[in-house]
Amino acid sequence: MLSAMKIAKPILLVSTPVGVVGGLIEAYRMAGGLVVIMATMVILITAAMGGLIGTARREEREERERRAQRAQHHMAEVAS
Repeated sequence: MLSAMKIAKPILLVSTPVGVVGGLIEAYRMAGGLVVIMATMVILITAAMGGLIGTARREEREERERRAQRAQHHMAEVAS
């Protein structure tokens, strides 16, 4: 089961953008203006995900720094 998970992530990382591009091409073929709406939606969702990931990483980094400062402060108190 675990070996299947190791291959699933790279496959998803490759197949998802390929599928999105394929969908945009089909949207252009079916109705030219539709591709603009779809591309705008994909960009909006990508920006939202990027903002969410950036916020989560920033908060995690701040929490690690806060813990490190508390540990240093605690070690200074114990040493004195």
